[in-house]
Amino acid sequence: MLAAAGVISLSACAARDNSSSGGNASSAPQAAAPSAAADAADPAGDGKAQCAPTSIAYAGTINGANAALGQNILNGAKLAVDQHNKANAGCQVKLQQFDTEGTPDKAPGIVTQIVNTPGIIGVVGLPFSGESKAAGNIFNSAGLVTVTPSATNPTLSENGWKTFFRGLGNDNTQGPAAAKFMTGELGAKKVCVIQDDSDYGTGLATSTIKALGSAVSCQDKVKTKQTDFSAVVNKIKGDKPDAVFYSGYYQEAAPFAQQLNDAGVTAKFVGPDGVKDDEFVKGAGDAAKNAYFTCPCVPADQFTKFSDAYKAETGKDPGTYSPEAYDLATILLKGIDSGKKDRAGLLDFVKNYDGQGITKHFKWNDHGELSSTTVWTYKVENGKIVRNTEIK
Repeated sequence: MLAAAGVISLSACAARDNSSSGGNASSAPQAAAPSAAADAADPAGDGKAQCAPTSIAYAGTINGANAALGQNILNGAKLAVDQHNKANAGCQVKLQQFDTEGTPDKAPGIVTQIVNTPGIIGVVGLPFSGESKAAGNIFNSAGLVTVTPSATNPTLSENGWKTFFRGLGNDNTQGPAAAKFMTGELGAKKVCVIQDDSDYGTGLATSTIKALGSAVSCQDKVKTKQTDFSAVVNKIKGDKPDAVFYSGYYQEAAPFAQQLNDAGVTAKFVGPDGVKDDEFVKGAGDAAKNAYFTCPCVPADQFTKFSDAYKAETGKDPGTYSPEAYDLATILLKGIDSGKKDRAGLLDFVKNYDGQGITKHFKWNDHGELSSTTVWTYKVENGKIVRNTEIK
């Protein structure tokens, strides 16, 4: 995903202390959410854009496993397109939607369908690392630019693809940040790392284990769609760790956390961005009260204009990577508004883009990686996922 070239920094925005959070609080005070920059790009532009009808696409899971993560992204991109079209009667852009179900098996066929649709000149997606690995070469061969708000496996930018651009930090950033959070803020001396069999889970676990070093007290693997975790739970219970890091997605993380809780394991449960979703909270039940998350995503609390518009359109608050998708769709729209009419033109626009979004400054290196990114931690409080601290 949601799993490395380029220099990565963990200090994109400064954390300011405002208040200590109650209930399941960590030792550090909650950091204030950053405000949207005054010069953040607006998809509405100046309202004077002129263009022939054209299309961009969302490609990713809509109805498959872990679909909520994809729907967050789709809704963020859709909001940007809707705001653009409302303001620019002379330049109407269609957002076409393609459901890959988030799987490496299905994605290549869907991506082939996309690249064979000449009117599509840019893509928001793919959300997951496994599907990105399986289909990235198809986008590249077609010269069709893709901007991912969530695929974090570091090796994706090492394939020589000229059309791949990542709108967040990769897992060579998130892994060390997660390790620092667990051993620092949570005070964990012993950490069990459990990974699923996805490209995302495998890559992130590798990075996290390396950063944890001697603090890793046990490791194990689970499978996608696994529901019985008794063997892994027993291993963890015997190890008595201070924290359990689950490297994977919420579909398996929720029952796994619940089974740990039922077995009396009191270790802090830490999941990455692939677990940070309200569906995890629903599925994990009581176990969610003891959960934390790491994510190379910025809290949307103070992105008031965006958040209000998102809720008005969807009926719910922005989810993980909704703001990032909004930013990336806005960049594609700015390219179209500037006169880019085809794939080559829009690819060149993104390649040379240098501008501020609501979540961060966007400027990519030759590998499609951002030069500066940030990682935040989140926690469950009163049944909701809330911001915790920025990892420095």
